[in-house]
Amino acid sequence: MPISTAPYKRTYAHTKSRGKEGRVRCGLCGKLVPRYKTFTKYRGFRISDPVLRKQIGRYRIHTSSQKIYVCLSCARFRRIVKPGKSVRKKHLKT
Repeated sequence: MPISTAPYKRTYAHTKSRGKEGRVRCGLCGKLVPRYKTFTKYRGFRISDPVLRKQIGRYRIHTSSQKIYVCLSCARFRRIVKPGKSVRKKHLKT
């Protein structure tokens, strides 16, 4: 039987050595979460079709992206991080 692994890596790397961690708001639900426990996602407008991009022109369109922080529960719900049980529980079920 393989060793149980989480569906994503929980590598919480603290940003500060001492004191309180910086807290950020989740960009989807608004919950206050420590920054090291969040996932980053870029929200914005982008045209992927190269033909359409050439027709419009590079300087006529403004495409910006915004970096948002997403809490753990929203990341699971929106499938930013793969949700699911560990490998061991899946093997026991079958």
